[in-house]
Amino acid sequence: MATSLVRPSRGRWFGGVCAGLARRFGTTPNTMRLIFVISCILPGPQVLIYLVLWILMPAED
Repeated sequence: MATSLVRPSRGRWFGGVCAGLARRFGTTPNTMRLIFVISCILPGPQVLIYLVLWILMPAED
């Protein structure tokens, strides 16, 4: 069962984007953080996408 895409209030580091994505896709937050850090080695707008998600994803109540 998929959950909604929100930034959790617990278990977040920098904004909670990776923790929210991990919850949504059924993986651990540390795995999602590792994927993000490894993806930053590749060229692309990863940091910009993270910032946009931080702004657009609602915080969990």
